[in-house]
Amino acid sequence: MQSIPTLNDIQTAHARIAPYIHRTPVLVNRQIDERAGASVFCKCENLQKVGAFKIRGASNAVLSLNDEELERGVATHSSGNHGAALSMAAAVRGATAHIVMPETASRIKMEAVQEYGGRIVYCSTDPANRQEVLDRVIAETGAHLVHPFDDYRIIAGQGTVALELLEQVEGLDMILVPVGGGGLIGGIALAVRYLSPSTRVIGVEPKAVDDAFRSFKAGHIIPVPGATSIADGLLTTVGEKTFDIISRHVHDIVTVEESDIVEAMRFVWTRMKTIVEPSAAVPLAALLTQRIHVAGSRVGVVFSGGNVDLDRLPWG
Repeated sequence: MQSIPTLNDIQTAHARIAPYIHRTPVLVNRQIDERAGASVFCKCENLQKVGAFKIRGASNAVLSLNDEELERGVATHSSGNHGAALSMAAAVRGATAHIVMPETASRIKMEAVQEYGGRIVYCSTDPANRQEVLDRVIAETGAHLVHPFDDYRIIAGQGTVALELLEQVEGLDMILVPVGGGGLIGGIALAVRYLSPSTRVIGVEPKAVDDAFRSFKAGHIIPVPGATSIADGLLTTVGEKTFDIISRHVHDIVTVEESDIVEAMRFVWTRMKTIVEPSAAVPLAALLTQRIHVAGSRVGVVFSGGNVDLDRLPWG
């Protein structure tokens, strides 16, 4: 796919991947509604296969490849969820997935990649080294690159989250989405533009890793090198393709503090009885801290994933 996904592209992606994903549920919670002063609907991609929305884009990308393109396998870099998703999607086609991962990645996410048949190649936390290692792997194996977010096939696959949510909940005034590389919010923003243009799409990002926020305000990509956050799935800079979509179709991006992410994550675990990872709690943190004015609105919140290392929980 060489251009920004159309509605037909996203709908075709949904039909293509439907046998390989879950149609995830939408949960509501009275206490969230009361604190937000709004009707809040949580799209639970934490209950998705591989525990994250990433299987949507990875499946669409891999299933789009012909046998010749897939002959030498696929390759990517990932802190975890995309790597696991690509490994699972490749296994469906009987192909090898080469996953470049930082040595500091979550143990549970490393194990998931291996359990789905992926081959891990380690790199440092330096983005330049990550790219160097990936380039070397592709040169050595001839594997087909499936970028974790800056790929229109990935963006179209992630946009299927919004196709489902808009069918499941009518009349949404806004949808809050966590922002990392931008594939999820880019796909959602496109689907919403095509199907519900009056619905606002708002990105939420950790203040400690606020490259998307800064870039959105400045009108050009501003990396934040060396930044760290408990939301490990968001530790990446937006891509050129995703930033172009974000700039045109996302209404705003806000940031939240680390402590607010932990509190939102704990709230979901204890009050909603469902497991979300820190990255997935980021948009709810914006609601609970009133970073966005939502009073009286119908608000969709995307819980992006639920892969948590239980030996490294952010509370005692």
